[in-house]
Amino acid sequence: MAHQDEAQSASGTKTKKPIWKRWWFWLVIIVVIAAIGSQMGGASGQTGTQSSQSSSSQNATNNAGSDKDSTNTGSTGTDSADNGGADQKSDVPAEYRSALKKAESYATVMHMSKQGIYDQLTSEYGEKFSAEAAQYAVDNVKADWNANALAKAKNYQETMSMSPEAIRDQLTSENGEKFTAEEADYAIQHLNE
Repeated sequence: MAHQDEAQSASGTKTKKPIWKRWWFWLVIIVVIAAIGSQMGGASGQTGTQSSQSSSSQNATNNAGSDKDSTNTGSTGTDSADNGGADQKSDVPAEYRSALKKAESYATVMHMSKQGIYDQLTSEYGEKFSAEAAQYAVDNVKADWNANALAKAKNYQETMSMSPEAIRDQLTSENGEKFTAEEADYAIQHLNE
């Protein structure tokens, strides 16, 4: 009987996958890379420029709506423009700026999809941002979603030896990467280039 248990345990260890072939191992690696990337500030030069540009566009939208309200107080709404943009950054809430910075990190370091980033930002197990802050972030992040889908597809092909159809399914899955069908099609078309 002891001999059978030893034989079964020996045969059981032969069927186990190596740790690097398990999905959760890669998830842990991705999370660690994201954490390191966010600590380093990602591409700090680009992030500051993109954040300023998105703040400017958001401020222009806010100013257009606040012009109506400012007529009651005697303000013209052009005062912030006359300040050389010094007030523009303060018009965007800190939570929104933080969400945008995280979104940029997820898009550039982890090549995530737009929906994947939104879900990560709002997840109670992720970043826990408000839905509004997450929506602001994904609306203002500068990313090439086709390129992100292609990077994910190549990663699946190289590390997991998946077929193109399995990769397409993983890219578009609600439980997977959550890319659009068009982004997945682009990735599959350019997979071997």
